[in-house]
Order: sequence, then structure tokens, then C-alpha cells
Amino acid sequence: MIPISDENPARLTPLVTWGTIAACIVVFFWQLSLSEGTQEAVLTYAFVPRNFFVADVTATLYGVPWSWFTLVTSMFLHGGFLHLGGNMLYLWIFGNNVEDAMGHARFVVFYLVCGIAAALSEGLINPLSDLPMLGASGAISGVLAAYVLIYPRARVTVIIPLGILLYPTKISAFYVVGFWFALQLLNLVGTTPGGPGTAWWAHVGGFAAGLAFTPLLSSFPLFGRHRRGPWS
Repeated sequence: MIPISDENPARLTPLVTWGTIAACIVVFFWQLSLSEGTQEAVLTYAFVPRNFFVADVTATLYGVPWSWFTLVTSMFLHGGFLHLGGNMLYLWIFGNNVEDAMGHARFVVFYLVCGIAAALSEGLINPLSDLPMLGASGAISGVLAAYVLIYPRARVTVIIPLGILLYPTKISAFYVVGFWFALQLLNLVGTTPGGPGTAWWAHVGGFAAGLAFTPLLSSFPLFGRHRRGPWS
């Protein structure tokens, strides 16, 4: 099930959402511009659990251990075109409406808090891991949680693969996000905690943070009660 659009117009121009997408794209092309010998520089900005939880402080910025800053810088790095494209697609579809409900400033706080919570959730599973974590998916998981809390009945156009056919249909956000979250939980089964691959615990942690902070930051009532939409 691949979401491609929603029927949920926003009243507010999503400057933060657009800016975040633009920043991730610019950073990704910066990554591509690096020569093979300088690709290791990217790891400086990725979140490495061991560096945060265990390792002695080797670098600071304004007196703060650099590993703390990587909780944020890692959100703007991506591991490939599919990684970037998938994350930005979800942020493009769902981010504007969450920003509409929260306003620009609160959405910035919300996005960063969810991304940090996601990184820490994955890191706490295996604080000795030396594997770098990068990507915006943890923060975007929080955005999905906010969307389903505020607009559960909004209609989302999705593509469902049926063999070699791609079947487009419209279903409510409650089922789209619910299906997505169920996949995250299923992928935790049999996955080595803190091992290589997708950071599933980061997705779950970011989603949990989104559920927790949306009621505090949204200016719209929850559960679709703020106004009637085209899905009514």
C-alpha cells in the first residue's frame, strides 16, 4: 500500500514542510558530491548509539558533546534515492496538514522532538552499537501519528500492488496509517535489535512521541472534530 496523495486541503502554506524537504534533498546531493575518500565525513553527522551512550567525549561544540547534535543532523541524511524518495513522499503528503494544525513554530518543535525520540528509542535497544543511524523516517513517523489523530477520516489515495497491476483506491487515513504501523511492529519480529538494516524501533519510538505530543501542540481538536472535510 503506497500513499500518493490525500484529499485534505490546508489553510496554511506549509513553509516548514517544504523547507525540510528541500534541506533533505540538498544534503543528499551534497552526500553524492563527495568523493569516495570523503564519504566517511557523512558518518560525522549520523547518530551512532555508542558515541552517545558509552564513548568518551572526543569532540564538543560550544561545550556540548558533538554526539548530541547528531540526534538532529542525522535526520537530514539518507542512504540512497529510495530512502530519500520514500521519506519525502510521506512528508509531502502528510506534513502540510500537521503543520496546518500546529503552526510553523510548533511544527518545528514537534518534528525535531519526534526525530530525537526515534533515534534514542533505537539507540536504547542497543547502546553499544557502532552502526550509524540516518534518515528522516523517525520524525516522519511522528508526523503520521499526528495526522491520524487529527484527521483519521481524511481520504488518502493509495496504490495497492496486485501482481503486476497497480490498483489505485481511496481509503481513510486511519487504515493507511494503521496498516503502516502494523508493518513496523511485524518487522520487529525476528529482527536483531540494533542490527544492520531499517531502524524499526526508531519508527515505533517516533510514532509514540507523535501520539504523546500531538495533543499538546495541535490547535485543532483531535479525531477529525475540528471541521468537516471532503471525506465526511
